[in-house]
Amino acid sequence: MAHEIQLKYGCNPNQKPSRIFMEGGELPLVVLNGRPGYINFMDALNSWQLVRELKRATGLPAAASFKHVSPAGAALGLPLSDVLRSIYFVPADMELSPLACAYARARGADRMSSFGDFIALSDTCDLPTALLIRHEVSDGIIAPGYTDEALAVLKEKKKGNYNVVQIDPDYEPAELERKMCFGITFEQGRNALVVDDALLANVVTANKTLTDEQKRDMKLALITLKYTQSNSVCYVKDGQAIGVGAGQQSRIHCTRLAGGKADNWHLRQHDKVLNLPFRDDVGRPERDNAIDVYISEDWQDVLDDGRWQRLFTVRPEILTREEKRAYLDTVTGVTLGSDAFFPFGDNIERAHRSGVTAIAQPGGSIRDDQVIEKCNEYGIAMAFTGIRLFHH
Repeated sequence: MAHEIQLKYGCNPNQKPSRIFMEGGELPLVVLNGRPGYINFMDALNSWQLVRELKRATGLPAAASFKHVSPAGAALGLPLSDVLRSIYFVPADMELSPLACAYARARGADRMSSFGDFIALSDTCDLPTALLIRHEVSDGIIAPGYTDEALAVLKEKKKGNYNVVQIDPDYEPAELERKMCFGITFEQGRNALVVDDALLANVVTANKTLTDEQKRDMKLALITLKYTQSNSVCYVKDGQAIGVGAGQQSRIHCTRLAGGKADNWHLRQHDKVLNLPFRDDVGRPERDNAIDVYISEDWQDVLDDGRWQRLFTVRPEILTREEKRAYLDTVTGVTLGSDAFFPFGDNIERAHRSGVTAIAQPGGSIRDDQVIEKCNEYGIAMAFTGIRLFHH
């Protein structure tokens, strides 16, 4: 352990000098490989807190995929179906540990946003997880430990320059935290809120039934939001975030952004998408981009003559707007979390269109009655946590 680590530069190359350090003590981490930068460490430390809290809240291994100090995905170590293996590029015969399943889910939630991510793992990185990471475009990883086999695999990435950080799992920060802006120091109490079942006890809708799975997914959503740049909304399905809307000024824009990502995650499981006839020489990033465009209203960009030939062996059929809507109308069992209250019922309308059946949000709007009424209209169960989760 060291007292400080000198960095190449800060957020941008012109911001020098740059370092991370501890006043009066050693850093609770060590760089095992590579040379992480300022933003890498911001991603690493925020994502580590997220997965550590998920593990404590659920008892399951957890993983997160971070980009620009917000999660593109976060997930628990639950088994993968054959369809999820397919859309996450996991070979059908590959043996996966629970931790590897968590990483595959976190990386697969929003593969476009996760391109070049920083990874966080709640548990010691094992070989199956490292083998998954080996094939993905990523900037680095933070974990409490690494097996020898896993570390050897990770050290081979990026021509030996892949960033590998090990953090002391027992480290606890001081109760007060400080940051500077424009030469002025800000100080506040650290957000040590524990997200647990007690936070979900105040169900304010006519539907007051929350299953264990919904409570688990609510906790996942709220913990994810705790480390997402605000305003933010998170959609969760079966133990993984499937859509995160971060840093929007308007609550409805958060809901729409995250809902669009959640819809894309579901549409990637449509038969037409699963059976896209990609050429063998088209790599994963190109496939991710092509799928994203194929699902969108800009499908011509990959299906027009002269374009589809670069990606596919034969021209795929169009996935029509009507087909997409029909498929999404079958989706249910999605959980939604919001880091602040919903000021209008339009957020519930948008959430309902993405299959949301349970919501966790702070409450406290002057229009709470309208929001509750809209939930009752659709049979959605909604818990008021009473706690805002802004993160900046």
